[in-house]
Amino acid sequence: MKSAYDLALERLEEQGIARPRDEGLSPEVRAQIAELRNQSEAKLAELEILFRDSLARIADPSERAQAEAEYAEDRRRIEARRDRDIERLRSRS
Repeated sequence: MKSAYDLALERLEEQGIARPRDEGLSPEVRAQIAELRNQSEAKLAELEILFRDSLARIADPSERAQAEAEYAEDRRRIEARRDRDIERLRSRS
């Protein structure tokens, strides 16, 4: 029985699309990437906790909207940095 991944690769080949290349990341690079992801998840969790706490104390709708916009921007910044750092690690290996 083939895995869903193998079936998807076969469908891609039938459509004339080349198989994705194996990046062949070393175990050290994989560990570094996992650590980056864990750190980012921790930062995002901390940010969400602080955001929810501050949101509970804000009654003014315009201030709430501003806080939500700042939270979304902070989230995007953390995620972008995580993605940039992971891509940097992958390109080095």
